[in-house]
Amino acid sequence: MFSPHKSFAGTYQQVQVQTGIEAASGPKLVGMLYDGALEAISTARGAMARGDIELKGRQIARAARIVEEGLLGGLDRDRGGELAANLDRLYRYLARRLTEANLRNDDAALGECAALLAPLRDAWSEIERPA
Repeated sequence: MFSPHKSFAGTYQQVQVQTGIEAASGPKLVGMLYDGALEAISTARGAMARGDIELKGRQIARAARIVEEGLLGGLDRDRGGELAANLDRLYRYLARRLTEANLRNDDAALGECAALLAPLRDAWSEIERPA
């Protein structure tokens, strides 16, 4: 059945997200990527617990895309030195663990990914704060 409320709400949310991205600074964008990955992992864990395999798969795929395309793809390996190299290894590990979590319905792997991303998100939130 057609639900205009849901359609309009979805459009509003897309516009709101797009506006937030366009207005964000570099550190803010990285923070948004961390938040998005953590939100997707949390939603996937809830879906997994309820047996909602379709939603679980979509959210894990979303988290993996954020890690691979956003975080890993955004690294400046030429200027980032050891920090970029360490983040590169971590992001590749996270992408692998997310895939394993999806294939094996492994909540512990999702929890591990969230536990690895949360401190990074917290550190970036400190960068975002005005001095």
